[in-house]
Parts: sequence; structure tokens; C-alpha cells
Amino acid sequence: MKATDSSELTVNGVPLRVRISGPEDGVPILLIHGIARSLEDWTEAHDLLARTYRVISTDLPGFGYSVKGRERPGLPAFGRAMAGLLDAAGITEPVHVMGNSLGGGVSMTLAVDHPGRVASVTLVNSIGFGSEVNISVLPMAYGVLAALPGLSGTFGPRAREAGAQTIRDLFFDPGLATVDQLKHAGKLARQRDFRSTFLGVAATLSGPTGVRAGWRRALLARVAASGLPVLVVWGDDDKILPPNQLEAAVAALPQARTHLFVDAGHMPQVEKAAEFAEVVGAFVDLVHDERIST
Repeated sequence: MKATDSSELTVNGVPLRVRISGPEDGVPILLIHGIARSLEDWTEAHDLLARTYRVISTDLPGFGYSVKGRERPGLPAFGRAMAGLLDAAGITEPVHVMGNSLGGGVSMTLAVDHPGRVASVTLVNSIGFGSEVNISVLPMAYGVLAALPGLSGTFGPRAREAGAQTIRDLFFDPGLATVDQLKHAGKLARQRDFRSTFLGVAATLSGPTGVRAGWRRALLARVAASGLPVLVVWGDDDKILPPNQLEAAVAALPQARTHLFVDAGHMPQVEKAAEFAEVVGAFVDLVHDERIST
């Protein structure tokens, strides 16, 4: 399942895995995956969008097949890495950034911490709009324990079972949790920086009662004040971040456009790739036309 046409760019001295395609003079789009995931989550949407746009998808530092680097993992560090990635890729004009789940938080952070680098933000089942997150901590907890010397025999089977359920929970259609998907997730979890990156990100964003409110309120206030065009999309059967958080997004970002994908889970860019590309492409075109006309 690993993308065979990916490459590496050095960003702040750290190699990041990237996939870049589409016409060189196309409007640039940056795609950012969620926690514990990789650029493969964007494969279908990337390919469709690259017919028209210059599309960049990447593994965040410490996730996928990218190494962590020296910075503490979290939204500010990821935002800086994405700005550096644009520099390394030679992208000088503002990009249309799209982020799924954690990637939505990274997208918003890039937009407000690096003004002028972002033309619009598309948030795909994004963190930031509520404390509730339904993903079980068991797969990661068991995975951490299974990685410790002498405990793999005890916790390894539990980690695999819990991890498989988490992958199934990503989709409305459980049939999309294929053997290849499960194997890919297992390979990602075995990368050298995965555990410390996951735990580091979780510690900065969440507490005992769920996703912390402080950073969410501050970030959303900055996005609202930026005046940037925002599109918020959700799958109506998201088992990870409940779809009622779309209502919270409307309240926090009243200027945002929205779209709800029917019969889709946490990653509508996978389950509804053609519809997703059509919706976000229309948004990008609208924003681009408005920019060049002013």
C-alpha cells in the first residue's frame, strides 16, 4: 500500500516523505493526514486533484515514514514543518491547505502562524471543534506495551486486535478496512519515531476528559479573525470525531462553508473520493478566482 512514487525533501535538516504531482503551473494544494497515519490516506483524492492542481501530500514529522527531528511534536512544530516543506518544494504562492483530523489542526496552525502562505483552509473531520474523541486509547496503549522488552508476547495480540478495530472504525463501509490497510497501519506503528510522536502529540492536545478546550478556543479565534476562506466537511457516520462537531464548527467559524458526506466515516476523502474532489475543487476554484479578481 505504500506509495511507490513518493520521494523525500529535506526540511530544517530533517527528511520528510512527500508526494508531488500535477501540472507545475497548477494552483497548489497541500494535503495533511491525521494522527498515526500517512500520506496514503490521500491517495485517491491526490490523484483526482492532480489532474488539475499541483498537489503535495506528506508524512508529518514522526508519522508515516518521516523521521521526527529535534522539535517537540505538536501543532506549532508541525506548522513550521509544513511552511518549511513549501519552501523546499519551491512553492512561493499561497497554498490551499486541506487537513484530515489532526491534519486539520495543523492546517489551521500553518494558516495563522505563517500568514501569507495559505490561500484557503479545508478541514476534513478536523480536530478543534469539541472535546469528544471516540477513538479508543487501547490500540496505542497496547502498542506501547508490546514494544517494551519482554512484553510483546502478552500485549502483541491485544494490540493487533484493538488496532484492527480502530481501522474498521475509520470507515462507514467496514469492507474498506482491508488486509492491506491493516498491514500498512502495523508498519506505521513499528516506525522508530511513531511511539514518541504519538504520545507527544496526545499529551499536548488532550487530557483526562478529552481534547483540551484551551488550545482549541485560541486557535479557532485566530482562524476566525484571519478572514481566510474556510471549508469544513464531515462524514455523517464518523465514529472518531462525532459529526455533530460540524455544528460547533459553524458556530466557531460562521464565515465557513460546509459539506456533509452521506454514508462516510472519518475519512471521506477515501470513501467519497470523487465527490470529495468535486466539492473541494469547486471551493479552490472559487477562492482562486476571487483572489485574482481583487
